[in-house]
Amino acid sequence: MPFHATVLTLYPEMFPGHLGQSLAGRALERGDAVIDAVNIRDFATGKHRNVDDTPAGGGAGMVLRADVLARAIDAVSPVEDARPRLLMSPRGAPLTQSRVRELASGPGAVIVCGRFEGVDQRVIETRNLEEVSIGDYVLSGGEPAALTLLDAVIRVLPGVMGNADSGTHESFETGLLEHPHYTRPQSFEGHEIPKVLTSGNHQAIEAWRQAQSRALTRERRPDLLEDDQVAK
Repeated sequence: MPFHATVLTLYPEMFPGHLGQSLAGRALERGDAVIDAVNIRDFATGKHRNVDDTPAGGGAGMVLRADVLARAIDAVSPVEDARPRLLMSPRGAPLTQSRVRELASGPGAVIVCGRFEGVDQRVIETRNLEEVSIGDYVLSGGEPAALTLLDAVIRVLPGVMGNADSGTHESFETGLLEHPHYTRPQSFEGHEIPKVLTSGNHQAIEAWRQAQSRALTRERRPDLLEDDQVAK
């Protein structure tokens, strides 16, 4: 079974976007993954098909209506649907590589792209939406965040990367940032490739890479270090 993502959005034309290219594009062509973009506005009623309204209690902006969004979710994700329901939100739990792997091992996901000031809290609670964030910043909508999540998931699906080992030595897969990389030419503007990498000593190369990963993580992302032993 392919990984099946259903994206609920006010801008379905934004999908598949860049995912139609390169590795993800080939995965979609082969049927390893399927992305369906569904317009939330199709589930609005009334003459103007409004999907939002002013926030209760006052304040700036507009809020996606619970009734409209609930109808959309129920239509694409019936009770027996085993796929998790995700809401791309800056207040959500940070997306991690381990969560990406979990999603990739499942049947897919229903992804809600928020707009305006956010989504009525009642639909979040009644439809069990898992709020997910891709970083500590605010976007104009959930669509770019959904594309980022899908990019991360599709690339680790079985068979998507030509070399299965490629995805296992990257940043966050081991809890550390990835080591530096080098290739030809041997000398570039007076800077040489570290000699250990051309030594042919695979044990020494692996030790160097591990040391570099720890040093970079300690410098740039000390929050990833789980214990003092790794930090040393």
